[in-house]
Amino acid sequence: MKTFLDCIPCFVKQALRAGRMATDDEEEIKALLDRIGCRIKDIPMDHTPPEMGLIIYDEIRRITGIKDPYKEAKKAHIKEAKRLYPELKRRLKDAEDPLLTAVRIAIAGNVIDLGMEKDFHIEKDLQEILLKKFAICDIEDFREKLSHSEYVLYLGDNAGESVFDRLLIETLDKPVIYAVRDRAIINDVTREDACDSGLHEVADIISSGSPAPATILKLCSREFLQLFEKAGMIISKGQGNYEGLSATRRPVFFLLKAKCPVIARDIGVDEDDIILKYAGKKS
Repeated sequence: MKTFLDCIPCFVKQALRAGRMATDDEEEIKALLDRIGCRIKDIPMDHTPPEMGLIIYDEIRRITGIKDPYKEAKKAHIKEAKRLYPELKRRLKDAEDPLLTAVRIAIAGNVIDLGMEKDFHIEKDLQEILLKKFAICDIEDFREKLSHSEYVLYLGDNAGESVFDRLLIETLDKPVIYAVRDRAIINDVTREDACDSGLHEVADIISSGSPAPATILKLCSREFLQLFEKAGMIISKGQGNYEGLSATRRPVFFLLKAKCPVIARDIGVDEDDIILKYAGKKS
């Protein structure tokens, strides 16, 4: 997905939020905003929004020296999600359609987004999404691809939702390769976060090689790209991965809540809709 003009004010707001997470030094935060302002004018509008996110967090590291300003927040979200895990596991066991319920649970975890100026409450949002109607639900394509795939390549998004990803992985009944960010950026899942969530017990964990808050193929490692090209089924979690892969022709299923009006418009849904969208589906 390309960058739209509406994305530009969000870049500045995101820089301010992230700067305040990293430091209370107003001069450092002002220096960060100055640098982002200077770099915004050079943004190619055909680049994806997460590529600007990479610039923002590189500047935070350079100015403040803080590599992971969201580290404690990520740990807290993983702890909260793990508290909910046993009850969700029981719910899946009793579900009429465990696979669709597991997809809903995985999407519910997508509300944990510190890159956006939106409040969330994990437990409350989870209960709402378990009852919410899908705006797009390509579940039959999902089932069909799953049945014919040797393994699933699963692209993680934020750290807290990786616990909910585990519930879906356990329901897939297929070998899963779980791809994480190459390094800490916003509250996205890294290898350390994935292991904290217990994902190493149910999936092979690899880095995509992308340092951006998204799967940007031109930034990914050769190992990841080989898996991406061979996978019979790819699950892509969250808005960042959608922004990076929306034009793909691979068998990708996008699982997300459309929290951003620009992304909602690009998909053709309303803001806050939940989506299970198959990239290979003909309009």
